Amino acid sequence: MQRTGKYTKDDPMSDLVSDNYRILLLMSRFGIGLGFGESSIGEVCRANGVDTSTFLIVTNMMLYDEIPADAYDKVSMEGLLSYLHNSHDYFLGFRLPAIREKLAAAVGTGSDLSRAIMKYFDDYTAGVHTHMAYEEEVVFPYVRALLEGRRQQDYSIDIFSRHHDQVETLLTEFKNILIKYYPSASTNEINNVLFDIFNCENDLASHNAVEDLLFVPAVGRLEKRVEEEG
Repeated sequence: MQRTGKYTKDDPMSDLVSDNYRILLLMSRFGIGLGFGESSIGEVCRANGVDTSTFLIVTNMMLYDEIPADAYDKVSMEGLLSYLHNSHDYFLGFRLPAIREKLAAAVGTGSDLSRAIMKYFDDYTAGVHTHMAYEEEVVFPYVRALLEGRRQQDYSIDIFSRHHDQVETLLTEFKNILIKYYPSASTNEINNVLFDIFNCENDLASHNAVEDLLFVPAVGRLEKRVEEEG
């Protein structure tokens, strides 16, 4: 039976996963594999070199859409950067290519409509690459410099926040186009693709929420701390 209260470091990791299968995605991004037996969340995190507070903050945020008031002080910025980087690798290297492969098999490439569908998805994927490359090449190095006590004067996390678009929006539009306008005699293949798109859409929304609601405020506090200490 799924619990209603938030998870703590003393809860069995197996209970967390059994109650909430979406946590499997989160675990892989923290570098945590299966096979942890009866170990608690805290024990599994320590065994894998993962900051327990950061894991629990992201976990409970994903499950309950809430962030503790002290989360910005407790979160490990190094751990959060690693989590976000691994999330990018997952979307770009696995999730979106897998959806494209299924999509091509479902719609084919022999008609103007199928080619238009594939082009839309490829253009969307290119946009996600651009979005995440900016974070990898500009934002994350900026934050790592802050962790070393260095503040880049011509940049701030507010610049990132003001221009941070929601990468799942166009995927939502694409999903709706398929639902409303794609004619299909056999529904199994296209419905399978749509199921994956729904999941990816939700996963991207959760990813963006972590960036907007946890990462950005935490970096803002780090900026202030570096300024005060400088």
